[in-house]
Amino acid sequence: MRKIALILGISLFLAGEIVTYVDENGRLVITNIPSRKPKKRWKRLVEVSSSPYRELISRISRRHGVDPKLVRALITVESGFNPRAVSKKGAMGLMQLMPETARKYGAEDPFDPAQNIEAGIRYLKELLRRFRRTELALAAYNAGEKAVVRYGGIPPFPETRRFVKNVMKLYRRRRKTPIYRCLGKNGSVIVSNSPPLPQDCAGPIERIK
Repeated sequence: MRKIALILGISLFLAGEIVTYVDENGRLVITNIPSRKPKKRWKRLVEVSSSPYRELISRISRRHGVDPKLVRALITVESGFNPRAVSKKGAMGLMQLMPETARKYGAEDPFDPAQNIEAGIRYLKELLRRFRRTELALAAYNAGEKAVVRYGGIPPFPETRRFVKNVMKLYRRRRKTPIYRCLGKNGSVIVSNSPPLPQDCAGPIERIK
């Protein structure tokens, strides 16, 4: 449920604080305006939205022949769509590029979203071409190409295995999970993994994925 909530949360075309709850009918609902009525299983999400970068990711991904859904899943796990993210090991930006990778693929400013995404997708494309399996390419993205070659597959590193597992789960769900959206009567944006009830909406219900 936590992973589905994250997927739906990053699909909102808005910025700001996002909350999610399971309503009385068992639907997972995400909105930017919490209801004052008590709800079951309230949970606050990190402020994260792919919308500022969705078109950029789609355009660059298409140019390089990489699935944009895979790129968005990777960025979600790597940085949570924080363009200023820096890891303990020094990886930078949306796609968490190491300095040498950023230089190799032409990202002079790794914190610039366009440069970071361009370089990250080019690197991911090269890994997909070399290893021919998405899981192995992701493992190489996280642990390095030499580690994948050395172990003949996904290295036995807990961090790498979690990374591959989490990205693949998000990627598969992005391809399968329908997402619906409508404008709530209180002015909120309601996003759900099943169609909202018409009486809860002030406008038409859209399927956005």
